Amino acid sequence: MRRITAKATSADQGSASVSGWHTLRRVAPYLWPEGQAWVKRRVIGALIFLVMAKLVSVSTPWVYKLAVDSLAGEGPDTGMILGLGAVGLVVAYGLARLGAIVFGELRDAVFVRVGQRAIRRLAIETFTHIHRLSLRYHITRKTGGLSRIIERGVKGVDFLLRFMLLSIGPLILELTMVATIFALVFGWQYAAVVVITIGLYVWFTFKVTEWRVKLRREMNDQDTDANQKAIDSLLNFETVKYFNAELREADRYDGAMRQYETAAVKTGLSLSFLNVGQAALITTGLVIVMAMSALGVRAGTLTVGDFVMVNAYMIQITMPLNFLGTVYREIRQALVDMGEMFGLLGQPAEVTDAPDARPLDVRGGEITFTDVHFRYEAEREILKGISFRVAPGERVALVGTSGSGKSTIGRLLFRFYDIQDGAIRIDGQDIRQVTQDSLHQAIGVVPQDTVLFNDTILYNIAYGRAGASREDIEAAAKAAKIHDFVQRLPQGYDTVVGERGLKLSGGEKQRVGIARTLLKNPLILILDEATSALDTQTERSIQESLREMGEGRSVITIAHRLSTIADADQIIVLEDGRILEQGRHEELLSRRGRYAQMWERQSAEEEAEPAAGEAA
Repeated sequence: MRRITAKATSADQGSASVSGWHTLRRVAPYLWPEGQAWVKRRVIGALIFLVMAKLVSVSTPWVYKLAVDSLAGEGPDTGMILGLGAVGLVVAYGLARLGAIVFGELRDAVFVRVGQRAIRRLAIETFTHIHRLSLRYHITRKTGGLSRIIERGVKGVDFLLRFMLLSIGPLILELTMVATIFALVFGWQYAAVVVITIGLYVWFTFKVTEWRVKLRREMNDQDTDANQKAIDSLLNFETVKYFNAELREADRYDGAMRQYETAAVKTGLSLSFLNVGQAALITTGLVIVMAMSALGVRAGTLTVGDFVMVNAYMIQITMPLNFLGTVYREIRQALVDMGEMFGLLGQPAEVTDAPDARPLDVRGGEITFTDVHFRYEAEREILKGISFRVAPGERVALVGTSGSGKSTIGRLLFRFYDIQDGAIRIDGQDIRQVTQDSLHQAIGVVPQDTVLFNDTILYNIAYGRAGASREDIEAAAKAAKIHDFVQRLPQGYDTVVGERGLKLSGGEKQRVGIARTLLKNPLILILDEATSALDTQTERSIQESLREMGEGRSVITIAHRLSTIADADQIIVLEDGRILEQGRHEELLSRRGRYAQMWERQSAEEEAEPAAGEAA
């Protein structure tokens, strides 16, 4: 069942109203953009067709009246004056009805491109903005939630454009025209009855709809609770069997469904109350004006055609009013959804280019961290004065316990975050003073868990460099030692890897990731525990590819297994956000410090693994 959220208090409703007007103001520029004359022409054209459709629509009952009077022989023979007989007036009536529909469709046809363009622009603007937001924002939000915000927001724009501009607007125009005709033709008393009837109808509909939204929310909450209990029970099927709890689970589910039943009954009864109330109000108004016109016919001041025309007008305005409650509820929901989307657009990007930022000029690939301090949260400092240098073409390894700040250093170099104190430089250029695009272009990253797009192997490798040739892609695959494997697949490079690359093994995914980064051909490379999630045999085979990949590049390796970085030019041991030790492998072992302890412990564990396997 679809869940409809609503504001429960008057205070909330007030804030929703302010948010709604703000949302409407945000949408307006997309319908009337500066420098887009063709859009404005289409909007004006749609409005012209809208007015014409309503003019023809409100004239239809008048033609109907003339036909009735002509057949009844009452009043002046307007049909003969116009050169039309009774049959001609009936044909004119049919053409008027058709004309109202045609003009309405022309309105939609002219406006549809404007509406779809606005939807597309809002969607791409939101999508682009999400990619500009920092990693901090993304790791605190669920990706599914973000996609739902875009989806619901775009649907909200579509609904708002169609129903407010193409339904509510025309309805208001038509009601105004009908009230004016009643006042001019029949007298202000008729217009007063119509206005009061419509006013009471709208007030009643909005009030009851607000009440129904609360009931519907309660019903949806109970529905969600029942579904969660059912799914939870089925997911724990074995546990239910182990404890002989089938009846207990059935009672638990039935209790939730009982509450849903109560809420659903209230919702159904409230709909009946709404329908009866609407019918009573509109019927009362209809009966009053019909009685007034009947008295006029009896008095001889009105014709039978006038009586019929009054009835036709009241029925004509009744039909769109019947959907007012649904439209009102959906418009409120659309404004909420659009408000969430515009709220997302209002989220500031944490990391931005400096006003005078220049492209990064990478000459040798020297990296320097100078007294770098960084904290994700104000009360918890992660890096506490880190300073080190990676010479051009040098391979530096970062090791340490979990939480020591190893991966944070890689993220700061890529500028996922900005540091609070100190400086990070590449070839003497502070990375905060260069463009993010040029910085990201210069750095390649092979993460611990390579995530692939649900597309072909060719697409995933080619993602490393836009416009790469097939030869370049295959050359990168060969360098990553995956070309032969791909060739053996039935569909070769056209093999789809599945969601997040799940159709490939961990080692195969990592090789695709390496090939992708090789194709990018960066001058600086970050290996963020690129093999720690793999088994020992797969890790050893991939380490060779990684070593070849690092040749001629400045490499920062974030490592878990020390055996993979023993040949590094420099090893930095981190502890609690500080550099504890620094040097080459042999030098650090001779110091008998923290690194030596880690090495001895891991060596003992690796020696124990084969023994355990033989014993098994």
